[in-house]
Amino acid sequence: MAPRFRYGLIGVVIGLLLVIIGHPIIGLVVIAATIAIPAVAYAMLSPEQRRRLRRNRDRKQLGG
Repeated sequence: MAPRFRYGLIGVVIGLLLVIIGHPIIGLVVIAATIAIPAVAYAMLSPEQRRRLRRNRDRKQLGG
């Protein structure tokens, strides 16, 4: 399992625990942030950077 995927999974688990045990609103915010941060970071890349990232993933030079 890739380290970044593991961090995302941990964020979702913490969010679910907060929804179940603590305050549901805070748990949902944690889950939303866990999903939104990587998506926004990818969207901020230029088209050339996205191509380079896809090319490196296809060559198995990056985890993912």
